[in-house]
Amino acid sequence: MLTQLYTRQGETLSGTPWQIYPRPQLRRDSFLCLNGTWEFAVSPDKEPPERFDRSILVPFCPESALSGVGEHFPEGSYLFYRRRLALPAGFFRGRVLLHIGAADQELDCFVGGAHAGHHLGGYEAMTFDITPFLPDGEAELLLRVRDDLRDLSQPYGKQVAPEKRGGMWYTPVSGIYQSVWLESVPETYIEHLDIQADCRRAVIDTGKPAVPGRVVLQDGQVFPLEKGRAVIAPENPRLWSPEDPWLYEFTLEMGEDRVESYFALRTVDIRQVAGIPRICLNGKPYFFHGLLDQGYWPDGLLTAPDPGCYAQDIQAMKELGFNTLRKHIKVEPEEFYYQCDRLGMVVFQDMVNNGQYRYLRDTALPTVGFQVRPDGGLHRDPKGRETFYRSMEATVRQLRNHPCILYWTIFNEGWGQFRSTEAYRRLKALDGSRIIDTASGWFRWGQTDVNSRHIYFGPWGQLRKSKRPLVLSEFGGYTLPTPGHMANTDDAYGYRTCRTREQYMTELLALYRQRIEPAIPKGLCGAIYTQLSDVEDEINGLLTYDRKVLKPDPAAMATLAARLTGALQPGGVPPRTRRAPV
Repeated sequence: MLTQLYTRQGETLSGTPWQIYPRPQLRRDSFLCLNGTWEFAVSPDKEPPERFDRSILVPFCPESALSGVGEHFPEGSYLFYRRRLALPAGFFRGRVLLHIGAADQELDCFVGGAHAGHHLGGYEAMTFDITPFLPDGEAELLLRVRDDLRDLSQPYGKQVAPEKRGGMWYTPVSGIYQSVWLESVPETYIEHLDIQADCRRAVIDTGKPAVPGRVVLQDGQVFPLEKGRAVIAPENPRLWSPEDPWLYEFTLEMGEDRVESYFALRTVDIRQVAGIPRICLNGKPYFFHGLLDQGYWPDGLLTAPDPGCYAQDIQAMKELGFNTLRKHIKVEPEEFYYQCDRLGMVVFQDMVNNGQYRYLRDTALPTVGFQVRPDGGLHRDPKGRETFYRSMEATVRQLRNHPCILYWTIFNEGWGQFRSTEAYRRLKALDGSRIIDTASGWFRWGQTDVNSRHIYFGPWGQLRKSKRPLVLSEFGGYTLPTPGHMANTDDAYGYRTCRTREQYMTELLALYRQRIEPAIPKGLCGAIYTQLSDVEDEINGLLTYDRKVLKPDPAAMATLAARLTGALQPGGVPPRTRRAPV
C-alpha cells in the first residue's frame, strides 16, 4: 500500500520547523538549532533599517506560504534577518560555528554589529566561525541576504521573475531557505571528511595528517588514523544497492573531537557486456528506472514542509518500482541524500545552471532535431563561466560522500552550456568515481561518458545502439488533471493530456512497453520519466503537487518495473534479487 504520511499544506510533521541535525555524515552532540521565528525587514539599502516590522519563519523563503510572508520583493532588495543569540550553559568548547544550509544568493553575517563573514552562491552550504565576535552574554545575530535574478552569472535553475512564471518556469526563491544552526567544536576539530569507497574498502581522510585518532565501526572494530587517514576493508563486504542499501556506521575520534558518520561499499562503472556498453552497479549491468525530481512544494517552494517529506517521496516511488531519482537543477539539504542512502534510491544529480536561456536556441530547434553544435562560443561571459565552475566544484565537495549519487549531469538541454569538454575534464578531476553526463538531452559536442537523450515527441529511433551507454534522461510528461489538487486550473502544462485514470494508465504503460522495454536489449541503461510530482503549472507528475493523490496504479507500476529489469537479462528472465553476504 502506498505510504500515506504526507503533510497537510501549512503544517509540519514535527510541529516545529526543521529541528533535525542537518548534516547526517558529520554529526556531533553539539547542536543548537536556530530555525524558527526571526525578526525580518526589507530595504533597498544595504544598511539595516531602524525598525524590523515583520517576522519570518526560518528556514522557509519569504515567497513561500510557510514563511508567513508570502511575498517576492523587487530584484536586488536586501533582506534582513535578526534575532538574539545566547549560548546555553556548557555549550562552548573552544570555537562556535554558524552554519546556513543555503541562502539565495549573497549573504553577509554580522554578530554584535561586527561583520563575521560573506558568502556568494545560492545553492550551497556555508559556515562562519563566529567565535571572535561572541560576547560573554547575549549577542545580536544579523543576516543580510541579497538576490537578483537579473544577474545571469549566478546559478538560478528553474526560477524566473514572478511576471514570467508559468509552464516549466517556477516561482522565484530568495533569502534563507535551508536550516540555520550552531555547533561548538574544540580548537582543533574535524572540518570535513573525504570518503572514497569501492566494493572492497573505504578510505576515510580527515585532511589533518598530524593529528592522531581512530575510527570505530558500529560492530566495535577499531582502525587507527595514519597520517589523517583510515583504511577499512570488511572481511565479507556487504555492497550497497537499491535492493540492499547497507550503510557502515562509524565514529571518528580525533583529539578532543568526536563525530559520527557512515559509508557504503559500491562501484559504478561502464563495461562492455555482450558487445554493448552498459552502466554497471557493483560490476553488473543495472537498469536505472527513474523519475525527474524537481523538489518543489506548494507551501515551502524549494523547502519541504518537514524533513520527513523526503523519506515519504522516496518510499512512495520505491513502492512503484522506481530505483532512481534525477535531482533536477537543484541541490537539496543533505537530509534528502541521507534518506536516499538509507532507503536505497540512486540519485542522478544535476548541476544548477546559470547563463541566458533562449527558447528558440535551447528548446524549439533541438526538439525538432538540431541537437549537435559546437559550444565553445556559447555563454562567453568570463564571470558566468567561472561562477559555474565554482558552483560545480562546491556541489561536488558538498555531496560526494553520499553513496546514492552515481551520476553527475553538468548541462541540461544547453542551458548555460559552454566548453563542455573542459567542464567534463574539470569534473572528472574532482570525482572520477561516477558517471558524467556532460550534456543531458543536447547539445552533443564535447567529451562525455554517456549518450544522453531527451525524447518527448520522437523520433524514437534515437534509442539505438551507440558507442557509449545510452540513457534516456527525460521522456514522458503525461498529464492527468486532478481537480482540487492543481495549482493552476486555467493554464496547466504537460506533454500529453489524459482525461481519465484508465486512459492515463493505458497510455503510460504503452509508452514503456512500446518504447522503453524494446530499447533495453539494444543498450538503453536508464530511463528518467517526467516526473515525480506536479510542480505549479506542470501537472505531469505521478503525484499531485500536494502529494495527496497518486495517479498511477501501484500494482501495475510494480509489474512494469519487474518487466524492465527482466529485459536487461539474457532471454528476458527477471533476475532474482542478489544480496551480498553479511
